[in-house]
Amino acid sequence: MVHAAGELPRNNNIWWRGDSCLRDGEKFMKGLTGGYYDAGDAMKFSFPASFTMTILSWSVLEYSAKYKAAAELDHVKDIIKWGTDYLLRTFNSSADHSIDLIASQVGGRDDLICWVRPEQIEYERPVSTCSICPALAAEMTAALASASIVFKENKEYSKKLVHGADLLFKFATKQQGENYSAGRDPPSAQYNSSSFWDEFVWGGTWLYFATGDSSYLELVTSPLLAKKVDASGGGRHSGMLSWDNKHVGAQLLLTRLRMFLPYGYPYEQMLRVFHKQVMETMCSYLPDFPTYNRTRGGLIQLNHGRPRPLQYAVNAAFLATLYSDYLEATMTPGWYCGNNFFEKITLRNFAKSQMNYVLGNNPRSMSYIVGFGNHFPQQVHHRGASIPANNTQHGCKDGYRWRNSKMPNHYTIVGAMVAGPYKDDAFIDERSNYTCTEPTIAGNAGLVAALVALSGEETTGIDKNTIFYSVPPISPIQPPPPPPWTP
Repeated sequence: MVHAAGELPRNNNIWWRGDSCLRDGEKFMKGLTGGYYDAGDAMKFSFPASFTMTILSWSVLEYSAKYKAAAELDHVKDIIKWGTDYLLRTFNSSADHSIDLIASQVGGRDDLICWVRPEQIEYERPVSTCSICPALAAEMTAALASASIVFKENKEYSKKLVHGADLLFKFATKQQGENYSAGRDPPSAQYNSSSFWDEFVWGGTWLYFATGDSSYLELVTSPLLAKKVDASGGGRHSGMLSWDNKHVGAQLLLTRLRMFLPYGYPYEQMLRVFHKQVMETMCSYLPDFPTYNRTRGGLIQLNHGRPRPLQYAVNAAFLATLYSDYLEATMTPGWYCGNNFFEKITLRNFAKSQMNYVLGNNPRSMSYIVGFGNHFPQQVHHRGASIPANNTQHGCKDGYRWRNSKMPNHYTIVGAMVAGPYKDDAFIDERSNYTCTEPTIAGNAGLVAALVALSGEETTGIDKNTIFYSVPPISPIQPPPPPPWTP
């Protein structure tokens, strides 16, 4: 619960964290306590929090047996529920069951300039809202819809999540095509998506999995929408899965449908294109292809040499392992990149190489997972971990004595992945250098997903069916007969 906000559970095993920011959004509908701080500060952002919950839910749906074997299944479900409980409080629902406002952010300037423990925050924290934010609403749709399958045995809660996801998706899509030709959310908070089309496909696909309502599948496989997410190739297509870019994630989800269920007309045309795009992405991860550079130590540069590369590398490791397991489950030996055939083990080897880099197999022999190994970051950019938890109340600027100190943090955030090294494998272990030392919830969700996917025996594989829990039996619709021949 290092990043958790609000009134913490009494069994919280991180003794130096306590209740914090209990007045968040007290004037906003249901209140906005709880949820997660995004990184080393005390701000809460609905966008990356939603992506975090979706990635964790996806990993649970695919690898629940591996979580259970590690005695972590109940724990990860508690983590997801803490996040979805908060997301359910961030939007209103009127008498006609529609949404007109979403809380996109809690916290502001004071949270950036003050270096204090969240437990000692006394200043008022602003709430940023939006009435037109299709990307955010669709991202939240994905979070609630995916979690509804995770909690399918808790029927009341699962139904509540599905209802919220449906309202959010209607809010997201109601004005699409009318006012937003640029395809992006108007600025409303610190996190804004660069495009909402990929979130539409991402959220709509998860809603289909959660409900089995074919109208969602028809939407996300319509050629007009599919082209917006570059399913036809070229343009913005990227293997970089992140809170801002769901292209490859949405494509892989839809490829899963094609590989495991007997879909045909009218979906096959676009599902086949999505599948082709996924295979091209998998090719781009391999060192045989020049799509992405690598550092001297072997870290793939999915963000093209910009800072904070690890979040993208672990997400790619998760996706590559997933697709490898999809191939294994369908008894497919591999896939083609042009004329070259690659066995599925190639994807696991790529994923392992990236995770091994993160864990310490790199030129600095540094583990970028705090508390793992003998050499890991000591000055993690995290307010709560850097300041001693005592009964002394520190002012807004008082904490800078710890922020600017060259001493290690007072507390070790065991298991947290930091942002990572620069493109030359260099790393500056300083609290003030957040581009290297800050841990984010979105990045660490990908870390957890990749680690659990690679854990255990390679033949353990995925859970083929749970993700399709609500999808009805598929009877492919036959295409209409061709018109009669005429001279």
